[in-house]
Amino acid sequence: MATKIQSAVRNPKAAMRIDIVTIFPDYFREAFDYGIIRRACAAALVKIQAHDLRSWTSDKHHIVDDRPFGGGDGMVLKPEPLFAAVESLTGARRREDVAAGKRVVLLSPQGKSFTQSLASELAQAEQLVLICGRYEGVDERVAEALVTDEISIGDYVLSGGEPAALVVADAIVRLLPGALGNETSASTESFSDGLLDYPHYTRPSEFADMRVPNVWLNGDHAEIAHWRHEAAVKKTKRNRPDLLK
Repeated sequence: MATKIQSAVRNPKAAMRIDIVTIFPDYFREAFDYGIIRRACAAALVKIQAHDLRSWTSDKHHIVDDRPFGGGDGMVLKPEPLFAAVESLTGARRREDVAAGKRVVLLSPQGKSFTQSLASELAQAEQLVLICGRYEGVDERVAEALVTDEISIGDYVLSGGEPAALVVADAIVRLLPGALGNETSASTESFSDGLLDYPHYTRPSEFADMRVPNVWLNGDHAEIAHWRHEAAVKKTKRNRPDLLK
């Protein structure tokens, strides 16, 4: 079932809310206490909270998984607690009920690739709910009828969605207005213009018989800008030629 999700521009004066649904909430206990994310939280640009999926179970053992139909290895996260979690956090029972400005994201190897462009899009949301998969995955009815986005951070398999949630949250928070010390930083980084970032140098100008390119030392800003572009193209061609297509 495909449902069109309304897009909305987040109110820059309101703090973004990121809710992470996981069976290991302690995984995130100190993860956001450093660097840019810590500053963004302190400045009330974002509020991040990890929630225990077991809180939305109704049985005395707080079971969140079960064996897959048809047999096979591993366990699958059950749909009931995930639907209950999303309803509790967003007020929506199904994908079509998710309000404009909110996104419900399933982190999964089967999802679409997470890119800088998608990070910029998600940074406009008022609220993100990040669902961390585990074991053999999540009951497919969650992907079919509940989430607005199914996202993968790469063509490899992790033990769970928790590391992916950290990656997604970090990439998004640094794009929030006021999160970076220099507001132009995000617009000049890798992938912002389809290329990898150009090489950077600092003092000393000579180290272990290796010198900083002379262009960096001559103070000619036009020449430096040209060098940066050419170097970015060269590096992209070497490391990520697929981007040049």
